[in-house]
Amino acid sequence: MLAAQVLINALVLGCLYACIAIGFSLVWGVLNVINLIHGSFIVLGAYLAWGLYQSLHISPWYALAIAAPLFFAFGYVIQRLILNRVITAPVLVTLTLTFGLDLILNNAMIYYFKADYRKLTLTPPMGSISLFDVVVPVDRLIATASALALTGVLYLILRRLRVGRAIVAVRLDRDAATLMGVDVNSIYAIAFGLGAALAGCAGVLMALIFPISPLTSTAYLGKAFVVCVLGGLGSVSGALAGGILLALIEGIGSTLIGPAHATTLSFVLLIIFLIVRPQGLLGRKGFE
Repeated sequence: MLAAQVLINALVLGCLYACIAIGFSLVWGVLNVINLIHGSFIVLGAYLAWGLYQSLHISPWYALAIAAPLFFAFGYVIQRLILNRVITAPVLVTLTLTFGLDLILNNAMIYYFKADYRKLTLTPPMGSISLFDVVVPVDRLIATASALALTGVLYLILRRLRVGRAIVAVRLDRDAATLMGVDVNSIYAIAFGLGAALAGCAGVLMALIFPISPLTSTAYLGKAFVVCVLGGLGSVSGALAGGILLALIEGIGSTLIGPAHATTLSFVLLIIFLIVRPQGLLGRKGFE
C-alpha cells in the first residue's frame, strides 16, 4: 500500500508541477527568455489566494478567476514596457533583466509580507478520501483537477485559437511569421502574459498545499526548470510528463533516503537527462 500511496501522491503533485512549469516553458520557448521572475509570480499568486481568503473569505477556487486576468495584465505590461526593449539582445541580457525584476518583486514581498511562513487553511476542512488504505485530501484532488484544466486550456489555446497558432508560428520562425503579417511584439506580450497568468494560478493552487513565503520562490523556479528539461521544451504534454516524473522521483527519494535528499535526487536526474536526452521525454520543435 505504501507504493500505491507514493504513486498517487506523485500523480497529484506532478499535475501541480506541470502547472508550475508550463508557463515557464511557454515564455522560454516563444520569447527565448529564461524568465527568472517566474518563481516570484507563483509566490505572489499564493499570497493573492491567502489574502482574498483571509480578508474577503473568497475560496481559492474563485481566486483563480481573479488571478488569471490580473497576472496576465501584469505580465503583458512588464513585457511591453521593459522586456520588449531588449527582446532581441543576447540571452544573458534578458536573463540579467529578469533576475533584477525578480529581486525587486521578491524584496517587495519580503518588505510587505515579511519572510514568515503563512498557510492557507480552509475552514471547515474539506476532509479526505480513503480507498484501500490510500488517502488523498479532497482539496488536493480539486487542485489537481484545476491544474489539469489550466494545462488543457493552454493546449486548446495553442491548437484551436488564432492567437495560439500565431504563438506557435512565432515559436517556429519569427521572421516567417512577420512576413505572414503576425505582430510579433504583440504575440511576445501575449505569451509572456499567459506565462504570468499560469504562474499566478499555480501559486493559488500551491497555497493549498505548501506554506507561503517569498523564500520559496527559488524552489518553485528550480522545479519549473527541472520539469521543462525532463519533459521537453515546447511540449504541453511534455510538461505534464516531466512534472509527474519529478514528483515520482521526489516521492521515492523521500521514502527511501529521507525528504532532505529529494531535491538532490531531482537535480541528479536533471543532469542525467541533460547528458543522455537533452530534448527531454517529449520535446519537439514546436508547441503542440
